[in-house]
Amino acid sequence: MIKSDRLDFIQTRLDELYPKTPVPLDHRSHFQLLIAVLLSAQCTDVRVNKVTPSLFAVADNAEKMQKVSEKVIYDIIRPCGLAPKKSKAIVELSKILVTKYDGFVPKQLSQLEELPGVGHKTASVVVSQGFGIPAFPVDTHIHRLAQRWGLTKGKNVIETENDLKKAFPQKSWNKLHLQIIFYGRDFCTARGCDGRKCEICTTCYPKRKKPFVANKP
Repeated sequence: MIKSDRLDFIQTRLDELYPKTPVPLDHRSHFQLLIAVLLSAQCTDVRVNKVTPSLFAVADNAEKMQKVSEKVIYDIIRPCGLAPKKSKAIVELSKILVTKYDGFVPKQLSQLEELPGVGHKTASVVVSQGFGIPAFPVDTHIHRLAQRWGLTKGKNVIETENDLKKAFPQKSWNKLHLQIIFYGRDFCTARGCDGRKCEICTTCYPKRKKPFVANKP
């Protein structure tokens, strides 16, 4: 199967499996989404969704959050991992949002990436899922699947992101990145599929005989 046929099949099949793509992280504002995405680093969305109600009960916006001590935040978000760094980042970015952006979350990638604890992937998720601006956040699931499906040979998530942006229409990015994540969790897991088991892998590469080893991000 040539690449263009793989692209068509992948997009069609993902649309069939996931016609709707709800945002996995519970939130009621751009600020809450930003905090939830920050907490999701090296943590599951399920666990984040269990933690954020307690955190947002204490402070649900930047104005309130900047006044909360790191210790209080740490104690709440500890189950998410990396709590010392995340609690410090939450307080610091809240102060910046208040002083520089009147408490609002900016929608520009460059401005988001300047905030403490916010990298390119986190910023991309916020603009995509929060503001509806086309972006293609690449996490470990997408990085793994894109390689298994022959869409990239990227050695890191930035290279993979660039390849996927070239491969798919911009209007599909926001929905597609979630569809790939969902499929990776449901069918093409790191251990459950080695590039020869799930439907998309076997359709794209029916003659693949050896386990596919993806470049780690």
